[in-house]
Amino acid sequence: MKRDFYDVLGVSKTAKDKEIKTAYRKLAKKYHPDSNPGDEAKARFEEISEAYQVLSDSKKRKLYDTYGMAAFDESAAQETQRGYGSASSDGFNGFTGGNYHFHTSHGSMFDDLFGHFSEASARDGDPFGSGFGSFFRNGNGADLHADITISFEEAAFGCDKTFSLTGANNTQQKLQVRIPAGIDEGKSIRLKGKGQPGPGGGAAGDLLLRVHIAEKPGFERKGLDVYMETDIPFTTAVLGGEERIHTLYGDVMCRIPAGTQSGSRIRLRGKGIVSMKNQNMHGDAYAVIRIQVPRHLSADSREKLRAFQDSLRSEKTSQAV
Repeated sequence: MKRDFYDVLGVSKTAKDKEIKTAYRKLAKKYHPDSNPGDEAKARFEEISEAYQVLSDSKKRKLYDTYGMAAFDESAAQETQRGYGSASSDGFNGFTGGNYHFHTSHGSMFDDLFGHFSEASARDGDPFGSGFGSFFRNGNGADLHADITISFEEAAFGCDKTFSLTGANNTQQKLQVRIPAGIDEGKSIRLKGKGQPGPGGGAAGDLLLRVHIAEKPGFERKGLDVYMETDIPFTTAVLGGEERIHTLYGDVMCRIPAGTQSGSRIRLRGKGIVSMKNQNMHGDAYAVIRIQVPRHLSADSREKLRAFQDSLRSEKTSQAV
């Protein structure tokens, strides 16, 4: 059984329109699925929205005050239509076997209440504009959310991905999306009109794809920069030389200074990730040096290495004196 709409919003039956709107704004912000994920919050948000849909409309509120929940049952349909005209003529969403399906009449309610949250999302760095305005908007269908995983290289260079979306009655819909080069973990891409169909023939909502990037062994991304684990021989670290280094753009020959220490970094300018905002801007790549210690030595090599060790100790002792 549904709760009393006034109780849902926490207002009295004599509350003014401004009080109802203020109470709704506060509760909707608290329970909106974008900021409070989970089935319980979603159900609470829908309950709050339904209550506001009725109490914010003078005709619907009068119906509710007169008949209670029965105003939206088939048993009251004939009486209410006699008193208030055709349900379809004023945006009131009809009667459907005791289940009241709410939507925004004339597309104004959710724009007024949530529009500023969508703007804030874009200002905070979400270029695709997801935010508090996404659940119900202008009487349109609800937005859908899905996740997609791409490879490290696909995120770096961009790609076209085709995927299947399961809809009502297990119907499959194939969609193609362009992944922009440089996209980062957790960013969302909005596909217009690919969400839930709008109630009463309204426009469909959007589909928001949250992008996840698979790990690439030996590579780590930090913003636009890429850090690559690079193994070099012990002798190259000591004597210096050139080594082949793997980057996202192919192998490059890199000079290794003599005396290079394990964990040191060699910068490769412009070999990082391209910026989504400026395709002419790239991050840098850093070869993070790991020195390979030989596991197996011949007797001759072992003897020479001991001689080298003794030589280093002698030099250290003479320098101390």
